[in-house]
Amino acid sequence: MTKLFWKAVLAFLALPGIIAFAVPLLLIKGNLHEISAGVVGLIPLAAGIVLLLLCVREFYVAGRGTLAPWAPPKDLVVTGVYRYSRNPMYIAVVLVLIGWAAVFHSWVLAIYALAVCAGFHLRVVLGEEPWLARTFGEKWTCYKTQVPRWFGFRKFAQEMRRRASH
Repeated sequence: MTKLFWKAVLAFLALPGIIAFAVPLLLIKGNLHEISAGVVGLIPLAAGIVLLLLCVREFYVAGRGTLAPWAPPKDLVVTGVYRYSRNPMYIAVVLVLIGWAAVFHSWVLAIYALAVCAGFHLRVVLGEEPWLARTFGEKWTCYKTQVPRWFGFRKFAQEMRRRASH
């Protein structure tokens, strides 16, 4: 295993690991017995985890880096789920948080999810997008005109129709 692989694992544990798993578990520590009441919450929770792992893989394979600011991708990641959203990793974390809130019927976790969502938006707009523009220049400009910041369901549907017709 390469040094980059271990950096990617550490970044995953340190960033989404804390925000999406450690903090929610700390917030509901006394309510673990209520898990069976919100089984429907397992759907966004599982979807978020799968999406998160796909994002981390794209950063590692296509970007040759990690999701962490201390070891960012060397290449702009525009493949995989990044063809439909410029920020699927943040969407994944919010899905995980929504899942936790539903599983535990917790308003505290729902409010935490909303706060994290707002924080992610500010981070993207004020920090990441200016950095991406400086770092990747014209490639970033082209990418951001083609792929929405958050949701790309229309583009996803168009691509599925295109693939089905071939």
